Amino acid sequence: MKNKILQKALKFCDENNHRLTEPRQRVLEIISSSKKPIKAYEILKKLSEVFDNNPKPPTIYRAIDFWHSHNFIHRIESQNAYFPCVENHLHEGSQFMICDECGKVIETHFCDLPDTIKQSTKQKAFIPKKWNLEIKGLCGNCL
Repeated sequence: MKNKILQKALKFCDENNHRLTEPRQRVLEIISSSKKPIKAYEILKKLSEVFDNNPKPPTIYRAIDFWHSHNFIHRIESQNAYFPCVENHLHEGSQFMICDECGKVIETHFCDLPDTIKQSTKQKAFIPKKWNLEIKGLCGNCL
């Protein structure tokens, strides 16, 4: 997955005239190579192993914001951590099944909100733009 997401990122930056700076690339590499969602300060620690000048938090937060805003990574809200997006399309909503035992995250998608949620938001005069749904339980390996 790591090489695929990096190829996609390189193509995206090239086609959209975004700079693929070394910190951006390294942050994406770190997130995409992690088997579990990774916290910002864990990313910072790994990044400091690569760079001699001991990077500061704003460096990684800028890179995280860049990749998140362009749908290359997701924020797992309940863990305050980041995980690579495995889908090949832009989407407003994401669903994550998170294993309580091993921490594995499985990304799934339904591209439209279910009708019950649409009705509820309509009744409350609320327009959803993006959503995350986190479902906690046990993965097949931990059952």
